[in-house]
Amino acid sequence: MESVLDVYRRPYDAMFPVVCMDESPRQLIDEVKTPIAGVPGRPARYDYEYKRRGVCNVFMANEPLAGKRMVKVTERRAKRDWAFFIAEIAERYRAAEKITLVMDNLNTHKPGSLYETFAPEQAKKLWDRFEFVYTPKHGSWLNMAEIELNVLIGQCLNRRIGEMATVSAEVEAWQNHRNTKNATINWQFTTRDARIKLR
Repeated sequence: MESVLDVYRRPYDAMFPVVCMDESPRQLIDEVKTPIAGVPGRPARYDYEYKRRGVCNVFMANEPLAGKRMVKVTERRAKRDWAFFIAEIAERYRAAEKITLVMDNLNTHKPGSLYETFAPEQAKKLWDRFEFVYTPKHGSWLNMAEIELNVLIGQCLNRRIGEMATVSAEVEAWQNHRNTKNATINWQFTTRDARIKLR
């Protein structure tokens, strides 16, 4: 836990950015009946019935100190999907010397995912671009990307959406808006707090 909290204490450095990454499955749900539009004094009405349209996955990477985030919607959350997202993060921060990536211990977050997806030389080069910092087991709440994912869900994905293309378009618009605002996360929990509260 302290290794993650120590990373969060680092001052901002564009050459050594701290990026947090997480993912979340989203169920695609469509309306069976057309909702009744709201009018002044009466909210919109939705039927309790819905139709399942499958699932998609939302990858989130955010740089808390810079107020930047990148979000990608994929059909699934497999090793290859994670590997391609890692490559996108590396490309976004191509000018950086080393990228510190905070993430959980999910089974796909391993070097093998890169080696199964890319040629060995490319996988090694990609792996070496990062300093990986894993949250402890049952400590995923230490990952600031979870906070940003919850903001995304609350502001953008908190309704029925039946098509992955719609999810992608909505998420991209949300991402652009948040990046324009340079919305940051005001992290307050410190190593000192952890030593006192989590004995």
